[in-house]
Amino acid sequence: MTEPSHAHHLSVEDFDPAASSLTGSVDPAVMAELLSIRSSIDNFDATLVYLLAERFKATQRVGILKAAHQLPPADPTREKAQIQRLRALAESAHLDPAFAEKFLNFIISEVIHHHQAISESHSAVAATGVIPVVSEDGQGFVGGPDAPARTHDGGTNL
Repeated sequence: MTEPSHAHHLSVEDFDPAASSLTGSVDPAVMAELLSIRSSIDNFDATLVYLLAERFKATQRVGILKAAHQLPPADPTREKAQIQRLRALAESAHLDPAFAEKFLNFIISEVIHHHQAISESHSAVAATGVIPVVSEDGQGFVGGPDAPARTHDGGTNL
């Protein structure tokens, strides 16, 4: 996934759920209904973000397992089966299957990218004996050359 900009830390509290270019130009009753519906959409969006975060934590574990056993980052047979499954789920949910497939393909490409990075990291471990420390969010590794890392014997490189 795209790396967030660290120049300005965004906060959920900074979000204005009533932000709209329509304010003042629409009947207040219509605006109230619009904001009510948008509130539900905002809840769905928050749920999607948390679900994706949990999904990527799980795929991070898959990537580590694959790298530890020198398995390829991509699994085309699994990916094809997942896409077929998601298309069927989309149809049963009355969601455009093509949209669902594009969405899953995007996620799969990000997962493969993460798995490649994990695999490269494990290759570096094999070459140097230094194991990088996984970040708290589980989405990458901590620090650079001066960051503590575990060695194969369980110590650190400090």
